[in-house]
Amino acid sequence: MPPRATASHAAPAPDPGANGGTGGAAASNSTPEGLPRLGRIDTAVHLGFGVLMVASLVRYVMRHSPADNILVLGLAAGACLLYLAVAIQAQRARPGAPWMVALVGVWAVLVVAAPSFAWCSFALFFLCRIAFNGAAAYIAAGVTAAATAAGLFKLSDGTDLAMLLGPLAVGVMLTLVYDRIQHDAEEQRRLHAEVSLAQGQLAASERRAGTIAERERVSREIHDTVTQGLASSLLLLEAAGRAWPADAARADLGQATALLRGNLSETRNLVHELASPGLDASPLPDALLVAARQYVPAARLLVTGEPRNVPADVRHALLRVVQSAASNIKLHAAASTATVTLGFLPDAVTLDVYDDGTGFDPAAAAPPSGAGGYGLRAMRQRVEQLGGAFSVESAPGEGTIVAAQLPAAAEPNLPGEAP
Repeated sequence: MPPRATASHAAPAPDPGANGGTGGAAASNSTPEGLPRLGRIDTAVHLGFGVLMVASLVRYVMRHSPADNILVLGLAAGACLLYLAVAIQAQRARPGAPWMVALVGVWAVLVVAAPSFAWCSFALFFLCRIAFNGAAAYIAAGVTAAATAAGLFKLSDGTDLAMLLGPLAVGVMLTLVYDRIQHDAEEQRRLHAEVSLAQGQLAASERRAGTIAERERVSREIHDTVTQGLASSLLLLEAAGRAWPADAARADLGQATALLRGNLSETRNLVHELASPGLDASPLPDALLVAARQYVPAARLLVTGEPRNVPADVRHALLRVVQSAASNIKLHAAASTATVTLGFLPDAVTLDVYDDGTGFDPAAAAPPSGAGGYGLRAMRQRVEQLGGAFSVESAPGEGTIVAAQLPAAAEPNLPGEAP
């Protein structure tokens, strides 16, 4: 069979219904990461309450006698203190239900007694929704709207139906709007948690894939250097032992010693950088011939096309393929001739390693195991990971061709560097 070139993290969103009616303030006053914050809407609501409370007090005092002011001022002061306490608790944690019940109760009495304070009901409505959740929030907001409607209806002497229905309608609309905003916020938090979880899983998957790829790469490097060299040295030492003290035994012993020394150098280099020392300083054809003759001293090299620089990863893959193929020839082929053919195409480089040995059936090759069998798989992985094509042509008694083609655009020669 003549040689030929072959181109072959995050936590889930809080449950709005958890803990009865007291489970949603933290969600409303926290970022997606769960860190407490003072929201701009909350600040605007609280400032609005203060401004409206002062304006309502001034209006009431100017329109009523001092005797009427005492009860209303007392109720207003109590409502302000309760509002302040609930607002502070709502920023830090869920306020206790008694505080909100007291605030809503005092406010209801105040707005019925003095409808001038009805405008402050907007701020109180939002505070009820911030401090409560679930049914309790709807009840508190409903009591606030009903008290405001009663106060305004009283202000009209029971003649203006709009004063009665207006606050109730506004309360319903505000409830629907707030529920929609809260739903959208919770959906956003849920999506954020899902994205964070997916990102964490993707990062873990990439780490696992990187670890597996690195283990396979190191496995190939060890197989193509340490394992192959030790196997060849062992065969030479066994042959020397059988023929000792003949001259052939001494030659085998010398060759085994040279292989072991080279293997030691490869191992040291593998530990440091997983690359062959000195190969970058020599032309690619020379490096391939040296690699082949480590195992098959009579190996020949043929070069077709115009030699040029190739990328470092392609050069490394070609070297390892030649090393592994030559080691297989030494261990298994019983060949008299081995030829390495290196071809330079415009955008690719080809490699054929031919021997006229015993050959084998590639389809019946044993799978990798503790006894070996990693060579062909490692060669194929090296070539295909770089976008190349790999093939093995062989038959019992007809020799073997290991063929690879790798994409390799021309690279400029560095000053003083050989191709």
